[in-house]
Amino acid sequence: MLFIYYCLVLSSQYEMVRVLVFQPGPRDSLVQCFIKRNQSTQTYHLYLSLSQALADDGKFLLAARRCRRPTCTDYVITLQTDEMSKGNKTYIGKLRSNFLGTKFVVYDALPPNGVTTMSKCRSTRLVGSKQSFPRVLAGNYPVAHISYELNVLGARGPRRMHCVMDPIPATSVKPGGIAPIQLDFPVNNVDYFTLFRSRSSRSEKSMSGPLDDRQREESLVLRNKSPRWHEQLQCWCLNFHGRVTVASVKNFQLVASPEGGEAGPEHEKVILQFGKVGKDVFTMDYRYPISAFQAFAICLSSFDTKIACE
Repeated sequence: MLFIYYCLVLSSQYEMVRVLVFQPGPRDSLVQCFIKRNQSTQTYHLYLSLSQALADDGKFLLAARRCRRPTCTDYVITLQTDEMSKGNKTYIGKLRSNFLGTKFVVYDALPPNGVTTMSKCRSTRLVGSKQSFPRVLAGNYPVAHISYELNVLGARGPRRMHCVMDPIPATSVKPGGIAPIQLDFPVNNVDYFTLFRSRSSRSEKSMSGPLDDRQREESLVLRNKSPRWHEQLQCWCLNFHGRVTVASVKNFQLVASPEGGEAGPEHEKVILQFGKVGKDVFTMDYRYPISAFQAFAICLSSFDTKIACE
Protein backbone atom coordinates (compact mmCIF):
# COMPACT_ATOMS: atom_id res chain seq x y z
CA MET A 1 0.00 0.00 0.00
CA LEU A 2 2.85 2.37 0.86
CA PHE A 3 4.53 1.60 -2.48
CA ILE A 4 1.29 2.36 -4.38
CA TYR A 5 0.94 5.67 -2.53
CA TYR A 6 4.56 6.54 -3.36
CA CYS A 7 3.95 5.79 -7.06
CA LEU A 8 0.85 8.01 -7.11
CA VAL A 9 2.75 10.89 -5.50
CA LEU A 10 5.65 10.40 -7.92
CA SER A 11 3.29 10.39 -10.92
CA SER A 12 1.69 13.61 -9.70
CA GLN A 13 5.12 15.23 -9.40
CA TYR A 14 6.02 14.16 -12.94
CA GLU A 15 2.76 15.65 -14.23
CA MET A 16 3.54 19.00 -12.64
CA VAL A 17 7.07 19.01 -14.05
CA ARG A 18 5.72 18.09 -17.50
CA VAL A 19 3.41 21.10 -17.38
CA LEU A 20 6.29 23.36 -16.35
CA VAL A 21 8.82 22.23 -18.97
CA PHE A 22 6.37 22.39 -21.90
CA GLN A 23 4.77 25.75 -21.11
CA PRO A 24 6.23 28.85 -22.82
CA GLY A 25 8.16 31.18 -20.56
CA PRO A 26 6.95 34.66 -19.53
CA ARG A 27 6.92 37.53 -22.02
CA ASP A 28 8.48 40.23 -19.87
CA SER A 29 11.37 38.43 -18.19
CA LEU A 30 13.82 35.56 -18.62
CA VAL A 31 13.42 32.32 -16.68
CA GLN A 32 16.83 31.70 -15.13
CA CYS A 33 18.13 28.13 -15.19
CA PHE A 34 21.47 26.36 -15.23
CA ILE A 35 22.86 23.14 -16.69
CA LYS A 36 25.36 20.84 -14.99
CA ARG A 37 27.43 18.57 -17.21
CA ASN A 38 29.01 15.27 -16.17
CA GLN A 39 31.63 14.46 -18.77
CA SER A 40 32.39 10.99 -17.40
CA THR A 41 28.78 9.79 -17.76
CA GLN A 42 27.89 12.05 -20.72
CA THR A 43 24.84 13.36 -18.88
CA TYR A 44 23.36 16.85 -18.51
CA HIS A 45 20.99 18.06 -15.79
CA LEU A 46 18.78 21.15 -16.06
CA TYR A 47 17.83 23.07 -12.91
CA LEU A 48 15.55 26.02 -12.26
CA SER A 49 17.45 28.73 -10.38
CA LEU A 50 15.93 29.55 -7.00
CA SER A 51 18.17 32.53 -6.28
CA GLN A 52 20.32 35.09 -8.07
CA ALA A 53 23.38 32.86 -7.70
CA LEU A 54 24.72 31.60 -11.02
CA ALA A 55 24.63 27.96 -9.86
CA ASP A 56 22.74 27.28 -6.64
CA ASP A 57 21.13 23.99 -5.64
CA GLY A 58 18.11 24.75 -7.83
CA LYS A 59 15.00 22.73 -8.66
CA PHE A 60 15.66 19.76 -10.95
CA LEU A 61 13.68 19.88 -14.21
CA LEU A 62 15.19 17.69 -16.94
CA ALA A 63 18.05 15.31 -17.64
CA ALA A 64 19.71 14.25 -20.89
CA ARG A 65 22.14 11.50 -21.82
CA ARG A 66 24.44 11.63 -24.84
CA CYS A 67 24.44 8.49 -26.99
CA ARG A 68 27.02 8.35 -29.77
CA ARG A 69 25.99 6.24 -32.78
CA PRO A 70 27.86 5.38 -36.01
CA THR A 71 26.15 8.05 -38.11
CA CYS A 72 24.66 10.45 -35.55
CA THR A 73 24.47 11.49 -31.92
CA ASP A 74 21.33 11.32 -29.78
CA TYR A 75 20.56 13.21 -26.59
CA VAL A 76 17.75 11.36 -24.78
CA ILE A 77 15.75 13.79 -22.61
CA THR A 78 13.79 12.59 -19.57
CA LEU A 79 12.14 13.84 -16.39
CA GLN A 80 14.43 11.88 -14.08
CA THR A 81 18.14 11.37 -13.59
CA ASP A 82 18.18 7.57 -13.64
CA GLU A 83 16.85 5.12 -16.23
CA MET A 84 17.30 7.64 -19.02
CA SER A 85 15.96 5.61 -21.92
CA LYS A 86 13.29 6.00 -24.57
CA GLY A 87 11.27 3.14 -23.10
CA ASN A 88 10.86 4.84 -19.74
CA LYS A 89 7.60 6.65 -18.89
CA THR A 90 9.53 9.82 -18.07
CA TYR A 91 11.01 10.05 -21.58
CA ILE A 92 9.75 13.26 -23.24
CA GLY A 93 11.92 13.70 -26.33
CA LYS A 94 15.37 13.72 -27.85
CA LEU A 95 17.85 15.74 -29.86
CA ARG A 96 19.53 14.09 -32.86
CA SER A 97 22.52 15.42 -34.79
CA ASN A 98 24.06 14.52 -38.12
CA PHE A 99 27.52 12.94 -38.31
CA LEU A 100 29.34 16.32 -38.37
CA GLY A 101 27.30 17.81 -35.54
CA THR A 102 26.19 20.74 -37.69
CA LYS A 103 22.49 19.94 -38.08
CA PHE A 104 20.10 18.87 -35.34
CA VAL A 105 16.43 17.93 -35.04
CA VAL A 106 14.47 18.20 -31.80
CA TYR A 107 11.90 15.42 -31.43
CA ASP A 108 8.94 15.36 -29.07
CA ALA A 109 7.86 12.00 -27.70
CA LEU A 110 4.17 12.75 -28.14
CA PRO A 111 2.19 13.63 -31.26
CA PRO A 112 1.29 17.30 -31.76
CA ASN A 113 -2.14 18.85 -32.13
CA GLY A 114 -3.99 16.18 -30.19
CA VAL A 115 -3.23 13.32 -32.59
CA THR A 116 -2.66 10.23 -30.48
CA THR A 117 -1.01 6.94 -31.38
CA MET A 118 -2.59 4.25 -29.25
CA SER A 119 -1.32 0.88 -28.20
CA LYS A 120 -3.25 -1.97 -29.85
CA CYS A 121 -3.20 -4.06 -26.69
CA ARG A 122 -5.00 -1.42 -24.67
CA SER A 123 -8.34 0.20 -25.23
CA THR A 124 -10.50 2.78 -23.56
CA ARG A 125 -12.39 1.15 -20.72
CA LEU A 126 -14.12 1.94 -17.45
CA VAL A 127 -12.48 1.02 -14.18
CA GLY A 128 -15.01 1.46 -11.39
CA SER A 129 -16.60 4.83 -12.06
CA LYS A 130 -13.54 6.38 -13.71
CA GLN A 131 -12.52 6.21 -17.34
CA SER A 132 -9.12 4.73 -18.15
CA PHE A 133 -7.54 6.39 -21.17
CA PRO A 134 -5.54 4.52 -23.82
CA ARG A 135 -1.77 4.56 -23.52
CA VAL A 136 0.04 6.85 -25.95
CA LEU A 137 3.13 5.31 -27.49
CA ALA A 138 6.30 7.38 -27.42
CA GLY A 139 7.35 8.44 -30.89
CA ASN A 140 9.50 10.95 -32.74
CA TYR A 141 7.68 14.12 -33.75
CA PRO A 142 10.00 16.91 -35.01
CA VAL A 143 9.36 20.27 -33.37
CA ALA A 144 12.57 22.19 -34.18
CA HIS A 145 15.47 22.17 -36.63
CA ILE A 146 18.86 23.61 -35.67
CA SER A 147 21.77 24.28 -38.01
CA TYR A 148 25.27 25.66 -37.49
CA GLU A 149 27.04 27.57 -40.23
CA LEU A 150 30.68 28.42 -40.89
CA ASN A 151 31.89 30.89 -38.27
CA VAL A 152 33.75 33.68 -40.06
CA LEU A 153 35.02 34.93 -36.68
CA GLY A 154 36.67 31.59 -35.89
CA ALA A 155 37.18 30.62 -32.24
CA ARG A 156 37.07 34.29 -31.19
CA GLY A 157 33.34 34.63 -31.75
CA PRO A 158 30.11 32.70 -31.12
CA ARG A 159 28.93 30.07 -33.55
CA ARG A 160 26.39 31.03 -36.20
CA MET A 161 23.11 29.33 -35.34
CA HIS A 162 19.80 29.05 -37.15
CA CYS A 163 16.79 27.48 -35.40
CA VAL A 164 13.40 26.85 -37.02
CA MET A 165 10.74 26.32 -34.36
CA ASP A 166 8.22 24.34 -36.42
CA PRO A 167 5.07 24.58 -34.23
CA ILE A 168 5.58 28.23 -33.17
CA PRO A 169 4.30 30.92 -35.58
CA ALA A 170 6.59 33.85 -36.34
CA THR A 171 3.86 36.23 -35.17
CA SER A 172 4.15 34.90 -31.61
CA VAL A 173 6.92 37.41 -30.79
CA LYS A 174 4.81 40.38 -31.85
CA PRO A 175 2.47 42.21 -29.45
CA GLY A 176 -0.62 40.06 -29.02
CA GLY A 177 0.99 37.10 -30.77
CA ILE A 178 0.15 33.64 -29.45
CA ALA A 179 2.30 30.51 -29.28
CA PRO A 180 0.84 26.99 -29.02
CA ILE A 181 0.17 26.11 -25.40
CA GLN A 182 -0.21 22.83 -23.60
CA LEU A 183 -3.51 21.47 -22.35
CA ASP A 184 -3.92 20.32 -18.77
CA PHE A 185 -3.07 16.67 -18.17
CA PRO A 186 -5.82 14.28 -17.06
CA VAL A 187 -5.28 13.66 -13.35
CA ASN A 188 -6.16 9.96 -13.45
CA ASN A 189 -3.67 8.92 -16.14
CA VAL A 190 -0.14 10.20 -16.68
CA ASP A 191 0.25 8.37 -20.01
CA TYR A 192 -2.48 10.19 -21.91
CA PHE A 193 -2.59 13.88 -22.65
CA THR A 194 -2.92 16.23 -25.57
CA LEU A 195 0.29 18.09 -26.21
CA PHE A 196 -0.61 21.31 -27.95
CA ARG A 197 -3.70 23.42 -28.43
CA SER A 198 -3.38 25.86 -31.31
CA ARG A 199 -5.06 29.24 -31.17
CA SER A 200 -4.57 30.07 -34.81
CA SER A 201 -5.18 28.28 -38.09
CA ARG A 202 -1.59 29.00 -39.07
CA SER A 203 -0.11 27.02 -36.20
CA GLU A 204 -2.65 24.23 -36.75
CA LYS A 205 -1.38 23.80 -40.30
CA SER A 206 2.25 23.77 -39.22
CA MET A 207 1.59 21.10 -36.58
CA SER A 208 -0.55 18.77 -38.69
CA GLY A 209 2.22 17.24 -40.77
CA PRO A 210 5.51 17.80 -42.60
CA LEU A 211 6.19 21.44 -43.35
CA ASP A 212 6.35 22.70 -46.90
CA ASP A 213 8.41 25.79 -47.83
CA ARG A 214 5.49 28.19 -47.35
CA GLN A 215 4.62 26.84 -43.90
CA ARG A 216 8.28 26.81 -42.84
CA GLU A 217 8.54 30.50 -43.71
CA GLU A 218 5.68 31.17 -41.28
CA SER A 219 7.41 29.37 -38.40
CA LEU A 220 9.45 31.26 -35.85
CA VAL A 221 13.12 31.40 -36.81
CA LEU A 222 15.79 32.13 -34.20
CA ARG A 223 19.29 33.33 -35.05
CA ASN A 224 22.24 34.15 -32.86
CA LYS A 225 22.68 37.78 -31.90
CA SER A 226 25.68 39.40 -33.55
CA PRO A 227 28.54 40.20 -31.14
CA ARG A 228 30.34 43.53 -30.92
CA TRP A 229 34.08 44.07 -31.02
CA HIS A 230 35.56 45.08 -27.65
CA GLU A 231 38.62 47.27 -28.19
CA GLN A 232 40.10 46.81 -24.72
CA LEU A 233 39.66 43.05 -24.61
CA GLN A 234 40.39 42.66 -28.33
CA CYS A 235 37.64 40.10 -28.82
CA TRP A 236 34.01 39.76 -29.88
CA CYS A 237 31.63 40.16 -26.93
CA LEU A 238 27.96 39.78 -26.03
CA ASN A 239 26.27 41.41 -23.04
CA PHE A 240 24.89 38.63 -20.82
CA HIS A 241 24.21 41.06 -17.95
CA GLY A 242 26.40 39.12 -15.53
CA ARG A 243 24.89 35.71 -16.29
CA VAL A 244 28.00 34.41 -18.10
CA THR A 245 31.52 34.66 -16.66
CA VAL A 246 33.72 32.39 -18.81
CA ALA A 247 34.54 33.05 -22.46
CA SER A 248 33.56 30.12 -24.66
CA VAL A 249 32.63 29.47 -28.27
CA LYS A 250 29.56 27.70 -26.87
CA ASN A 251 28.10 30.95 -25.48
CA PHE A 252 25.22 32.39 -27.49
CA GLN A 253 22.15 34.61 -27.47
CA LEU A 254 19.20 33.90 -29.77
CA VAL A 255 16.75 36.48 -31.08
CA ALA A 256 13.82 36.24 -33.50
CA SER A 257 14.81 36.66 -37.13
CA PRO A 258 12.58 38.91 -39.29
CA GLU A 259 13.22 36.54 -42.25
CA GLY A 260 12.92 39.13 -44.99
CA GLY A 261 10.35 41.25 -43.18
CA GLU A 262 10.84 44.55 -41.41
CA ALA A 263 12.76 44.21 -38.15
CA GLY A 264 11.04 45.61 -35.07
CA PRO A 265 11.93 45.94 -31.38
CA GLU A 266 10.66 42.40 -30.80
CA HIS A 267 13.54 41.13 -32.96
CA GLU A 268 16.12 42.63 -30.58
CA LYS A 269 14.78 40.92 -27.47
CA VAL A 270 16.84 37.91 -26.36
CA ILE A 271 14.65 34.78 -26.33
CA LEU A 272 17.33 32.31 -25.23
CA GLN A 273 20.83 32.80 -23.88
CA PHE A 274 23.36 30.18 -22.86
CA GLY A 275 26.84 30.56 -21.42
CA LYS A 276 29.61 29.10 -19.34
CA VAL A 277 30.16 29.96 -15.67
CA GLY A 278 32.36 27.04 -14.60
CA LYS A 279 34.17 23.98 -15.89
CA ASP A 280 30.94 22.00 -16.20
CA VAL A 281 28.29 24.56 -15.28
CA PHE A 282 26.35 26.70 -17.77
CA THR A 283 23.49 29.17 -17.38
CA MET A 284 20.37 28.90 -19.56
CA ASP A 285 17.79 31.70 -19.62
CA TYR A 286 14.69 31.65 -21.81
CA ARG A 287 11.43 33.51 -22.36
CA TYR A 288 8.21 33.40 -24.40
CA PRO A 289 7.44 31.87 -26.86
CA ILE A 290 9.72 28.85 -26.24
CA SER A 291 9.52 26.33 -23.41
CA ALA A 292 12.13 24.88 -21.06
CA PHE A 293 12.16 21.64 -23.07
CA GLN A 294 12.82 23.47 -26.35
CA ALA A 295 15.45 25.73 -24.75
CA PHE A 296 17.24 22.76 -23.15
CA ALA A 297 17.33 20.85 -26.45
CA ILE A 298 18.79 23.86 -28.29
CA CYS A 299 21.46 24.31 -25.62
CA LEU A 300 22.40 20.62 -25.79
CA SER A 301 23.25 21.10 -29.47
CA SER A 302 25.97 23.58 -28.45
CA PHE A 303 27.97 20.98 -26.51
CA ASP A 304 29.10 19.05 -29.60
CA THR A 305 32.44 19.94 -31.21
CA LYS A 306 31.82 21.37 -34.68
CA ILE A 307 35.08 21.22 -36.60
CA ALA A 308 33.31 22.00 -39.88
CA CYS A 309 32.04 25.32 -38.51
CA GLU A 310 35.11 26.67 -36.73
